[in-house]
Amino acid sequence: MSADLFGSVLSTGLRGSSGINTRPASHPPAQRLRLYDIENCPYCRLVREALTELNLDVEIYPCPKGGERFRPEVVAMGGKAQFPFLFDPNDDSGRYESLDIIAYLYDRYAKRRLPLKWWPGPAQTFSSSLASLPRLAAPARARPGRVPPQMLELYSFESSPFARLVREELCALEIPYIVRQCGRTRATQWLPPAVRERLDLSGGELPNRRYLLEHTGRMAVPYLRDPNRGEGMYESADIIAYLREHYGEP
Repeated sequence: MSADLFGSVLSTGLRGSSGINTRPASHPPAQRLRLYDIENCPYCRLVREALTELNLDVEIYPCPKGGERFRPEVVAMGGKAQFPFLFDPNDDSGRYESLDIIAYLYDRYAKRRLPLKWWPGPAQTFSSSLASLPRLAAPARARPGRVPPQMLELYSFESSPFARLVREELCALEIPYIVRQCGRTRATQWLPPAVRERLDLSGGELPNRRYLLEHTGRMAVPYLRDPNRGEGMYESADIIAYLREHYGEP
């Protein structure tokens, strides 16, 4: 295991099961939510975990340090360059503060009480801050990159250590993308992919998991779909190499 992947695995371990298990929202939005964030920001992580737990696909607009592509949009909509910032096109509203965003998501789209795990907000923030420590050496500042005409799609769940490496690259390149949530709803989905496939346990009721199984023959994350080039691929290292080749600047 590379040092980079080890750090990502450690980051996942420090957050336990957060951003993995899913109980879908009962009233998902008609239009996708838009999240302006920084990948390894501890406050942004909390919002992304809640989105996975509610099975809400979301458009991510990366705003790394030194980034100039989407940060001005946040200032124009909310008045300051603070992250995370969630814009909801369904009611034309925007909001800062991770815990306020999470409460909004549960109230508006889950139509249920905020789970107990989110009540001690400072404890969640502290834990997420600890989870950011192993990623201090990860890409944090913007690098030149090209925005594809159509948004890339990343099949993932927030706490996947492999998907995190891909998201870090997308953030550094300031490439917007759609997260297709693939959280877990069954105990058997915690088994390694090879075991699930051997025992024919890879299926699930979530649409994005079914899509991967039906269109690729397997269920694993991350999976990147690029509608601009008609490409789709697994394996974080291959995805990162692909992004650098086709959307990075020399």
